[in-house]
Amino acid sequence: MNTIFTIGIFLSFFLSLLLVAKKQKSLPDIILALWLSVIGIHLTSYYLYSLDFWSKYPHLIGTTLPIPLLHGPMLFLYTLYSLRNETRLRKIDYWHFLPAILSWLYMCRFYFFYSPEKKIMVDKGLIDDFSIFTNISLVAFILSGLTYPVLAFRMIGKHEQMIDDNFSFDDQLSLNWLKYCIYGTALLFLTAGILSGLKEGLGIQMPFNDDYILYILLVFFVLLIGYFGIRHQNIFIEEKSKNDLELVLPKSKGEYKKSGLKQEVAASAHQKLQQVMLENKPYTNPKLTLAELAELIDVSPNHLSQIINQYEQMNFHDFVNKYRIEEFIQKALSNKNYSLLAHALDAGFNSKSAFNHVFKKLKGVTPSKYLSDLST
Repeated sequence: MNTIFTIGIFLSFFLSLLLVAKKQKSLPDIILALWLSVIGIHLTSYYLYSLDFWSKYPHLIGTTLPIPLLHGPMLFLYTLYSLRNETRLRKIDYWHFLPAILSWLYMCRFYFFYSPEKKIMVDKGLIDDFSIFTNISLVAFILSGLTYPVLAFRMIGKHEQMIDDNFSFDDQLSLNWLKYCIYGTALLFLTAGILSGLKEGLGIQMPFNDDYILYILLVFFVLLIGYFGIRHQNIFIEEKSKNDLELVLPKSKGEYKKSGLKQEVAASAHQKLQQVMLENKPYTNPKLTLAELAELIDVSPNHLSQIINQYEQMNFHDFVNKYRIEEFIQKALSNKNYSLLAHALDAGFNSKSAFNHVFKKLKGVTPSKYLSDLST
């Protein structure tokens, strides 16, 4: 067990150092470096506690108690700024750390005015001074650890929808790494909630030290970060894209009714859209965006997004790729001298993986299977 803790502590601080030393580090890199340092301190504190250092150095008791309140905000901010091209935190972001700060302030009485002997008695439950605060802190830790992953996951969902509504390509837009972080954090705090509920709520005593489960999971979480995090690239849309394009944010049906787009104008624009897609084939441009297509139709990006959603019952990403798939099928059937990938690239796809994913999503089978079925 000592070996596991040692590995986790070493990796936390080592990976944090690597991120800080990174030449072209971004704000998410800095946030992740700070988060790893917090994890390293958290692991170190429990490791020292398990070695009974608290009895030898009672002034350390309680100093790291509020640290679990930092994990949720760190996850949220890391997710937020991985999706945004910004170089500094906003003032509002610091409010996420208020619960942890208030906890440390509340504990000042314990840190500075309790004798070493009294601190040990509080830690062992012989003095009941901070029992209510400890229980409230435990509930706050679990709620924070479960709430922030939900908020981060919703943020990713809105970002994915915004990408699908504005872009026809998937380059550097993979959100899997952020999802791994969210799942890992949620698993940690869900496990903490279950174990605490069994122990504190139902009075069930485990035949083993249940704290070890949480901290072993935390070590594996650090390993996950070590494997994926250093290689991870930021997911924000490049500054050039944001300056040049009018990005359309996801809208509900109610918001579409307030857009001011008349039905006869929408029907005419939809007809023109179909004509442009068939005759000009703008979808063969791998980097086609909603704003570029809207310019060809002579409507605003917001109105074009509304037209596609209402008349085609799909987002911009799927709409464009539908035409690319049909273009690919036509090319593949008429000319078998070229590979399937060559035809896919000619149709507007920018990678084999993106083509295979979209084809199976729209047709339900792989490209080769689909073409084979047509030939029989």
